Amino acid sequence: MAETITFLGLESSCDDTAAAIVRCTNGQGKVMASVIYGQTALHADFGGIVPEIAARAHAEKLDLCVEEALLAANLTLADLDGIAVTAGPGLIGGVLSGVMCAKGLAAGTGLPLVGVNHLAGHALTPRLTDGLNFPYLMLLVSGGHCQFLIVRGVEDFSRLGGTIDDAPGEAFDKTAKLLGLPQPGGPSVEAEAAKGDPKRFAFPRPLLDRPGCDMSFSGLKTALLRARDALVAEKGGLTVQDRADLCAGFQVAVAAVLAEKSRRAVGLYLAEAPASPALAVAGGVAANQAIRNRLTTLCQTEGLQFVAPPLQLCTDNAAMIAWAGIERFRLGMTDGMDLSARPRWPLDNRAPAMLGSGKKGAKA
Repeated sequence: MAETITFLGLESSCDDTAAAIVRCTNGQGKVMASVIYGQTALHADFGGIVPEIAARAHAEKLDLCVEEALLAANLTLADLDGIAVTAGPGLIGGVLSGVMCAKGLAAGTGLPLVGVNHLAGHALTPRLTDGLNFPYLMLLVSGGHCQFLIVRGVEDFSRLGGTIDDAPGEAFDKTAKLLGLPQPGGPSVEAEAAKGDPKRFAFPRPLLDRPGCDMSFSGLKTALLRARDALVAEKGGLTVQDRADLCAGFQVAVAAVLAEKSRRAVGLYLAEAPASPALAVAGGVAANQAIRNRLTTLCQTEGLQFVAPPLQLCTDNAAMIAWAGIERFRLGMTDGMDLSARPRWPLDNRAPAMLGSGKKGAKA
């Protein structure tokens, strides 16, 4: 008899409010419905995400997302087997909004509650979309995080390296702001780069002169700032072509760093002789086509399967949270009403903190 598990997932860790219904039948996942409310317009005047505004918007939209997802899947709460929710890491107000909504639904229905690490949601997405077997290499590259992980199990992640400062998505956003482009910065910079000359500006490739898989993108952003200021001082402003060339140079530098560091991570991963070697990429920056192309070429050269989820599952979404919840639930893992919202929650607790730590623990 087929094992069927249906979960509602909630995601509210940053500026997207999302709910999704995912069904797992004999280990195979299917997204029944996925609803996402973005907040771009709410933060447009501020040049970035305002945590208080984001948290308030999540609280206002979560119940609507749940209703829409159930309606789209033609299901009711009675048809569910559990509720999964992002319990961290992220902006604490938003995470708390999602956790409290999930607790209310679980208390009212009696359904099991499963807290999910947002990063684990991204890292396990290739199992939902492509049925990847463990272990596989994951490049998690998003607005707030960038790290290489060997994914050995639902709760078993080994970090090979990551960013020591800005994440690529953050660098894209800051670059867009410096050049007067709209947020989110990733798509804006990519669109401009398509019209530019990537060879005009020789931007640095940070940390390529050092061994290992760690990355840095803060200096790259500073180099772009200096190039912009030099053009403004020389010409009194930027031309349309100047801006496109700056974006093209920046994007090709990021892609080059990610490709080389990925090559090193692949070498470490292949040394373990995995039965079915694969490199997967997830996170918002994984939607960048130039970066995808470099990683695709790398995998063809090294003999790995390359897996990139559909674009709508690369950015923050609740389908990945529902799936990660199902994966944990199948292993007998559930949470009680004491589930906490966590602003910081590293996947690999054995590795030293990449971005510093404090009273609340390591960031990543």
